[in-house]
Amino acid sequence: METKTTLLTILLTAILLSFSINIYSQDFYDINTVNTIDISFSQSNWDHILDSLYEAGNEDRLVGTAIINGEQFDSVGIRYKGNSSYNPDRVKNPLNIKLDHIIEDQELDGYGTLKLANVFKDPSFVRETLSYEIAGKYMPASKANHINVYINGDLIGLYTSVQSVDKFFLGNHFYSNDFAFFKGEIIPGPPPPGCPVGPPQIWGYLSEDELCYYNYYEMKSDDGWAELIGFLDILNNNTSLVEDVLDVDRHLWMLAYDNLMVNLDAPINFGHNYYLYKDGTGRFNPIMWDLNENFGAFSMLLGGGGPLNVTQMQQLDPLLNISHPGYPIINKILPDPTYRKIYIAHMKTILEENFTNGSYETRALEIQSIIDPYVQADPNKFYTYNDFLSNIYNSVGGGQQAIVGITQLMDARVNYLNNHLLFQYTAPVITNITHTPTTVSANSEVWFNAEVSNANIVKLAYRFLQTNKFEKTEMYDDGNHNDGAAGDGVYGVLISVGSTDVQYYIYAENNDAVKFSPERAEYEFYTIEVSGDLVINEFMADNDTVVPDPSGEYDDWVEFYNNSTNTISLNGYYLSDESSDLTQWVFPDTSIGAGEYLIVWADKDEGQPGLHANFKLSKSGEEIVLVAPDTTIVDEVVFGAQPTDLSTGRYPNGTGPFILMDPTFAAENVPGITGIGEGSTFAKDFGLMNYPNPFNPTTKIKYTIPSVETQDFVSQRRESTIQLTVYDILGNEAVTLVNQKQPPGEYEVEFDGGGLSSGIYYYRLRVGKHSQTKKMVLVR
Repeated sequence: METKTTLLTILLTAILLSFSINIYSQDFYDINTVNTIDISFSQSNWDHILDSLYEAGNEDRLVGTAIINGEQFDSVGIRYKGNSSYNPDRVKNPLNIKLDHIIEDQELDGYGTLKLANVFKDPSFVRETLSYEIAGKYMPASKANHINVYINGDLIGLYTSVQSVDKFFLGNHFYSNDFAFFKGEIIPGPPPPGCPVGPPQIWGYLSEDELCYYNYYEMKSDDGWAELIGFLDILNNNTSLVEDVLDVDRHLWMLAYDNLMVNLDAPINFGHNYYLYKDGTGRFNPIMWDLNENFGAFSMLLGGGGPLNVTQMQQLDPLLNISHPGYPIINKILPDPTYRKIYIAHMKTILEENFTNGSYETRALEIQSIIDPYVQADPNKFYTYNDFLSNIYNSVGGGQQAIVGITQLMDARVNYLNNHLLFQYTAPVITNITHTPTTVSANSEVWFNAEVSNANIVKLAYRFLQTNKFEKTEMYDDGNHNDGAAGDGVYGVLISVGSTDVQYYIYAENNDAVKFSPERAEYEFYTIEVSGDLVINEFMADNDTVVPDPSGEYDDWVEFYNNSTNTISLNGYYLSDESSDLTQWVFPDTSIGAGEYLIVWADKDEGQPGLHANFKLSKSGEEIVLVAPDTTIVDEVVFGAQPTDLSTGRYPNGTGPFILMDPTFAAENVPGITGIGEGSTFAKDFGLMNYPNPFNPTTKIKYTIPSVETQDFVSQRRESTIQLTVYDILGNEAVTLVNQKQPPGEYEVEFDGGGLSSGIYYYRLRVGKHSQTKKMVLVR
């Protein structure tokens, strides 16, 4: 396996970052939380107005006020959305809520648009949230949870709330948001004159004329038709070059996911419910959307298949549409033997991690337990409460309107696939991944070794920038790569590294199957930290009140640190927020002393005193690149969404991985966030939750102290001091509810907020060095 030091560093970094974000982002899409939104319109006939706007089809909005978990948002724009889920005779219609419709930058934790689905065709109420949670393990996917909706004081019902695929999403997952961006959307009607007629081809090449694509794609960027058409041309007419224009691995993950989970209201069957984004590598990336009819709720198989019964869905061909001419999205990819083996490997990973072990059923029941009282109270749900309880296991309804039970579908499907010939082949086995030296210096060489059996091809896939494609080089079992004797099953390869971190995975293939390590590659990978003399040490992309520049303005900033014992001249160096434009801003004749710090303000104010770059940082996520005069990259950091007034920096200072932290402007980095409690702690899931949430004035807080030892947590076999504390949104302690020794077990504590004002509060449970923090809302 990978060296323990590297994996431990990755784990601790993830834990620290997760802990920090859980406290400060307020975690609006936490799947374990039910949010509340109270919408107010001045018009009593608001429903008629929204129906009229929907019928007009121009996406105009009705302006109102929204109170979300006790926080008021004025002048928000609201419209109905959806296709079959919308009906003018329904009280409970899907909602699109634009918080920044009138007030610029009015957002909730960085989210400007909320998309609420009315749980149409899902008696279980968990299809969409569970589906997105699983998808997020393997590819960029929206976050989703549930939200209770009131309009003008009346309870409309419980909705699913799904993160919008917008610029914030793109920046967080692709570190850019200004490239070609499309939504797959079937628009009824005849094609324009001169365009092909007949059934649409999903990802088919139609012509050079962009008009021919208007019925199948909705452009979300300022331009990009030529790029989309070029991609489709290569996919269909020069497929050998497809990896230049498509992230094939990410595409195979999506195809495997949709087929495995019988998601037929998706592009493996229907030409909508997906996005395409062209990233900085020049490749398009598919992004899933609208999973409300996943797990077989949509059973109509297009292309001559008709409606499927339960058995047909359970035994859906894992190579569905591999030779169907209407599906270039599949038939231009899966016929390739290597791609097909990767596709099956990815499907097996999803299968084994979620379904063969039954964890999906457990998770579905957990989500149902969270939303149960809200479902009971929903006056406009489409199914009965008994249907809600039943649909995890059994079909609800009859005939073509029946909605198959989730486990009824998937347990049989798991059995079918595990016994399918494609899933019977023996894959290679990869173990004992190492690299030499274990501590890697900049501009050096690194040996990679892995023990691999039952393989005839072994490759190292690596990259030095997270915004780049993985390059693949073959590893050999020939005794010449620092691995001992030839033919011993230890494969090795030597690569040269620069001054940026190395991200990598191992790929092994035989005639029948492939294997990845880690198994979720390329979405997950191993990392080797490379420490150079000059590094990007800390940055802040949303500086609201922390530190002003010399002109008194609170702007973005980047801090550099000199790890060496010599002064380094920066004359002629470059700084950029795009790896595709490395010479964006050039340093003047300046230097940084040994062990010293240097600040550059990223604010587009080059005329002000100090160092000011000609770009700003995006708080939704992007990259920062430091470049030598010869345009070689010296250091790079790629980041996702950033909280206000927190920085991201290296820990240990100058050499470690990046974590979220309290800003240490031009000073040594210190881990942790001190806004709540003291410093950083290690997060641990104790099943911490409260109900009801929001509440007035009391709520019950539940938690479990485990008695079973796990790899990352040594249980409290004897009584241990437990602390349960409530804080206000500023991090001030409101009350300590528990401060005593408690043995392992389940506990419930009542919190009375009668003496507190309305608003957002946090409660944190401490058990030894571990802790878990959650949000709750007091509404008067």
